[in-house]
Amino acid sequence: MNTVDLRSDTVTRPTAGMREAMAAAPLGDDVFGDDPSVNALQDKIAALLGFEAALFVPTGTQSNLCGVLAHCQRGDEYIVGQLAHCYRWEAGGVAVFGSVQPQPLAHQADGSLALTDIEEAIKPDDPHFARTRLLALENTIGGKLLPMAYVEQATSLAKSRGLARHLDGARLFNASVAQALAGEGKLAQQGVSRDSIVKEARRIAQCFDSVSVCFSKGLGAPVGSALCGSRDFIARARRLRKMAGGAMRQAGMLAAAASYALDHHVERLAQDHLLAQQLAQGLATIEGLQVEPPQTNMVFVDLAGAARAKAAGLVQHLAEQGVQATGLYRLRFATHLDVDAAGIERSVAAVRRHFQA
Repeated sequence: MNTVDLRSDTVTRPTAGMREAMAAAPLGDDVFGDDPSVNALQDKIAALLGFEAALFVPTGTQSNLCGVLAHCQRGDEYIVGQLAHCYRWEAGGVAVFGSVQPQPLAHQADGSLALTDIEEAIKPDDPHFARTRLLALENTIGGKLLPMAYVEQATSLAKSRGLARHLDGARLFNASVAQALAGEGKLAQQGVSRDSIVKEARRIAQCFDSVSVCFSKGLGAPVGSALCGSRDFIARARRLRKMAGGAMRQAGMLAAAASYALDHHVERLAQDHLLAQQLAQGLATIEGLQVEPPQTNMVFVDLAGAARAKAAGLVQHLAEQGVQATGLYRLRFATHLDVDAAGIERSVAAVRRHFQA
């Protein structure tokens, strides 16, 4: 029995076509800047999102680290959400390695940071305070699409106050799929064209001075992210990548996988969103499960009443049924290219058996 792994969209395996692209990739030494596959990927993602340059890095965490530190100096601070990945889930790297202070703000229900909260968090130019230099947003955030109007307002506010703007776009293409579908009045099952998705990705990205994009989540590459920005910004980030141990040698095989993902796995993200909706609909029929309607490929479920009393054994039960998940009283399920409709049906049935036993 094949396992249905819903723990994260990071668990995907390279497809056959991606493995072929990796095997055929021309290689060089990226530390010397002469790996043709890395250079081609960097040029591709920078052009796609409308930036001058890009930098291929091993992880999204390192991409955010290099991004924030390329904007900020010791004694500076950046404004960020309490639940943002680059604040909560990256081991405090910006503070530890860069002596840059985070100023975390509470999220609104839609994942945004209130404009008034951002405004009030910007410090005056006074020796008592850290220097506010940057606003960092994340899209998607907790599986939610930040409304485009909000993104424009928040980044315009930051720019008007002299702040740089960084986007953790680990799942930028999930965001742009959702935005393209909404803009065309379509459902996920109807799909959307790659051109429309890329157009929306660029619309989002162009509100920011720098954008981090992950290839190893929904796009299905085994490794890697890209940091995009101006040439001067990327030059600073390249030095930081070296300090952080992220400069790789014959990285072209990994870059080829990411490039293949950009060419072949963008449109299919709508299928992940559709499967998430089907999973949510199935789980919502089980008593005691409070299911948050998904906007992209993430399904969040809170356990209430009698279901909460049986939470402790759920993840183990699912594993025994060939379904992998994470959480306790709040569960997160992520759909991706290694999950199909049959796997969703198996997962719903396994959850139902646990709570009806």
